Amino acid sequence: MKIIAANWKLHKTPQEAREFCDQLLTQIPKLKAKNQLMIFPSALCLEAVAEKLKVTSVQFGLQNVHFEGQGAFTGENSATASLSVGAQVALVGHSERRALFHEKDEVLAKKVKFLQEQGLTPVFCIGETLAERESQRTIEVLEYQLREGLKLAFPQKSLVVAYEPVWAIGTGKVASLEQVEEAHQEVNRILKELGFNSATPILYGGSVKPDNASLLASIPHVHGFLIGGASLHVESYLAIASV
Repeated sequence: MKIIAANWKLHKTPQEAREFCDQLLTQIPKLKAKNQLMIFPSALCLEAVAEKLKVTSVQFGLQNVHFEGQGAFTGENSATASLSVGAQVALVGHSERRALFHEKDEVLAKKVKFLQEQGLTPVFCIGETLAERESQRTIEVLEYQLREGLKLAFPQKSLVVAYEPVWAIGTGKVASLEQVEEAHQEVNRILKELGFNSATPILYGGSVKPDNASLLASIPHVHGFLIGGASLHVESYLAIASV
């Protein structure tokens, strides 16, 4: 099974989200049944997506959550509230959250733990910057992010990891097949060392498009994709989901 996850970031109104889901649902019967679709809308669109998808096989959830379900946390998103509308998953530690909003590993570890406690599956994002890649520190960075971000996690509970080289997100650049294979092999090794199931899914993200998805999907330990721009249009999202 491949996981085909759409990260809409700060795009789409609730009505546009409904229209996307309506169009998607007409096409799902044509897809490979073995692939699991996921959609991560902006918080204001979550209920619109839930309205359309909660009785389907498509999973959905928030792009960011707080590590407590409720309280005096103005501007934060509640994992508990997302559960109430049928969410099953949530993103944690996307590179934009780390870089733009200065989220630290300690906070990300609390989020992963809380989501697992609530019965939601964290999709935990990791990845190196261009400077880290060029200084030959990729594996060191990935190992640090995994060990710190998952130090409070429950290895027996559901988890998905998404490897996204920061320098390839939204840039049109894609890591070489050899770079992706090495990174995913090392992430798999580290997860096993941390006590996680060897079948823990590892997604690749970073300018995934219909024309490169098949090759990327053939790489060992690539269990699917976390897609940005190409997930905003039903046609390109479905083309990737058909690999």
